[in-house]
Amino acid sequence: KQWTEGVLKQKIDNLAEAIYQIGLRESHRPPLILGVAEVENFRVLKMLVEHELLYPYGYEILHYDSPDARGIDLALLYQKDYFLLAESKTYTLPLFDGKTNLKRTTRDQLVVSGWMEEEELQLLINHWPSRRGGQKRSESHRISAAKLQQKIIDSLQGLNPQAKIIVMGDFNDNPDNQSLRLLTEKQENSYTKNFQPLFNPMQDLYKKGVGSLAYRDRWFLFDQILFTPAFMQADGVFFVEARVFNPDFLKNKKGKYKGYPFRSEILGGKLHGYSDHFPVYALMGRTK
Repeated sequence: KQWTEGVLKQKIDNLAEAIYQIGLRESHRPPLILGVAEVENFRVLKMLVEHELLYPYGYEILHYDSPDARGIDLALLYQKDYFLLAESKTYTLPLFDGKTNLKRTTRDQLVVSGWMEEEELQLLINHWPSRRGGQKRSESHRISAAKLQQKIIDSLQGLNPQAKIIVMGDFNDNPDNQSLRLLTEKQENSYTKNFQPLFNPMQDLYKKGVGSLAYRDRWFLFDQILFTPAFMQADGVFFVEARVFNPDFLKNKKGKYKGYPFRSEILGGKLHGYSDHFPVYALMGRTK
C-alpha cells in the first residue's frame, strides 16, 4: 500500500506534531497520559516517543500484542516523571459472528494501575468492535464490550468504592448509544453489584454537535473519556473539562470534505494528512 520508510517517518512526524500540541496551550506540556489505538507494533511507538518533539518528556510505553485479525493494538504512553506504573493486564473479549456463529477477534481491553500525584489511578483503554456491516447488525458486539468493561469496573469498585478510574478509547458508538449508556446509567444485573455509573463529559459536547470524526455530512463522537464519581470532587486529582482537539492543521482545508479530519493518505509516494479522527483530551486539576 505504498508504505516506505520515508512515508513512515512522515507519519511519525505528523503524529508527534499533533500529540505535542494536545493541551499545550492550557498546561504548557503534551499529555501526561495518552491512550492510543490502531497501533501497528512496538517499533512504531518507540519511533514516536523518541521523536525530537516528544523525547524531552520521557514517555514510557506500555504495549500488548492484540488478537485482532488486522494486528492493530492498544497501548499507553505516559510521562514517567508524573505517572508511576504499578501493574497492567489485558482482558480478551470473545465474539461470535451472528450468522455463522464463528469466533471473531477484536482488541483486548487494557487495564492499567498506577500512581499520579501520590494518588492511585486505574486507566481502562478501549477500541471496541467497529460498525462494519452497519450499526444495528454490529451493535451486539459493542454491547458485549460494554458488559466486559462493566465487569472490570465492578471488580475495581468492589475493592474500593471511591476508586478513581478513567475509561478512554474509540468506542465506535456515540455517547447516547446503548453500549455507552451501560457505563453511564445504573444497571440491575447479577454481575455489577458494586458498579457505580460513570460520568461522561462528552455527552454535552455531542449534544452541541461536536464530533471527533465525520461521515456523510454527519459528526460522530466515538472517541470519549469517562470518569468515576470520585473525580467529580475537588480532592486530590479531579476532573476539570473534556475537549476535542481539532485545530485547523488537523482539518481538510478545502473541497468536499472541508472541515473533516485531515486523514492519512499516501498520494504519489508521499503522506498527506494526520488521521481520520480528532484526538480527545481531558484537563485535570489537583488540590495542593
